[in-house]
Amino acid sequence: MYDCLVIGGGPSGLMASIAAGESGAKVLLLDKGNKLGRKLAISGGGRCNVTNRLPIDEIIQHIPGNGRFLYSAFSVFNNEDIIEFFENLGVQLKEEDHGRMFPVTDKAQSVVNALLHKMDELGVETRTNTPVKDVHYNVDGCHQVELMTGEIIKTRTVILAVGGKSVPHTGSTGDGYAWAEKAGHTVTELYPTEVPLTSNETFIKDKTLQGLSLRDVALSVINPKGKPLITHKMDMIFTHFGISGPAVLRCSQFVVKAMKKWNLEAVSVSIDAIPEKNVEQLFQEVSTMLKDEPKKALKNVLKGFLPERYLHFLLELAELDPGESGNHVNYEKLRTFIQLSKGFTFKVNGTLPLEKAFVTGGGVSIKEIEPKMMKSKFQDGLYFCGEILDIHGYTGGYNITSALVTGRLAGLNAAEEAKFANEYL
Repeated sequence: MYDCLVIGGGPSGLMASIAAGESGAKVLLLDKGNKLGRKLAISGGGRCNVTNRLPIDEIIQHIPGNGRFLYSAFSVFNNEDIIEFFENLGVQLKEEDHGRMFPVTDKAQSVVNALLHKMDELGVETRTNTPVKDVHYNVDGCHQVELMTGEIIKTRTVILAVGGKSVPHTGSTGDGYAWAEKAGHTVTELYPTEVPLTSNETFIKDKTLQGLSLRDVALSVINPKGKPLITHKMDMIFTHFGISGPAVLRCSQFVVKAMKKWNLEAVSVSIDAIPEKNVEQLFQEVSTMLKDEPKKALKNVLKGFLPERYLHFLLELAELDPGESGNHVNYEKLRTFIQLSKGFTFKVNGTLPLEKAFVTGGGVSIKEIEPKMMKSKFQDGLYFCGEILDIHGYTGGYNITSALVTGRLAGLNAAEEAKFANEYL
């Protein structure tokens, strides 16, 4: 009989097993894959963005999917505690842009190895290539985990750390939702977040801008009344199916929600390529440049104003000839060009599928979880952590922070409950 049985060897499961092990519990971690920490090993482009150093309030803002639920958890174990935890394991971290924390080695595997080493030290048992068939609650005073082989393992507490449905090659294939529902939990509708957007616009189909990156643009998702729902100022890239890159990933869940809320087949997005200046400033600036060099071709006067392919694309949309000399430019068309530079608007019609998303939106309803313990409100001895919960953040260390914090609390409290059960049963 185990005190804690953790299902899932991702960031939250590894952290839960360590927390339970540190509390003196007898712990077994099961994973259906052939090695532990697969999602961690590919996170942050293989460098593993373990957490983020921004203040708690800002971290919560970067977790638009129910981030506020984590306030209680952060009062017990927060991002600074994660940093200290890893440094105590011998993983030195460094801070990069936007508060992102990476191992000094720039290798995700060093993070995974440190966690596995700690589990070994604590005597946490692990079994890989061990898929779970079902979880049976409250059988003869304990829970039973049934493996695909038919083997039954008894445990005081179960921690479901099986992830969501995104990045399925790491083992996140949605197995845990049925086990949660069996215990009486609600699983909210699942949808892709942090995912590239698709578009049927002609310029996308024709691959006119394919491969073009735009730096530090402000990308907005527009509601049916023409007002921005959200704006993110970051980089983006045009692809053969639509748009991608950091700004797009952050906007993606708002596109999904807008399509659902207003029953739309497509949503408008708008690119402000020069967010630091307004239309009038730009118009005056460009007009002066043209007057100063009246004989120079428009494309040469505007060289460096925007990336060349994007510049030519917008000039064409504004019906301006790039080869025309400055003194022949039609100022109405020039104004149109400036407005396009500040707000080129087009339609996106959805996202790549959930399997291609970095993060799963939706999951086990947080209303049914004790926020300081990660314990089920319906079933004694059942805990949840990581992406199976209806919590999702932007990329940048926020999802891993959520996974590690919820994993820590699930492990500590499951161990505590098992200890109590062992003493009094």
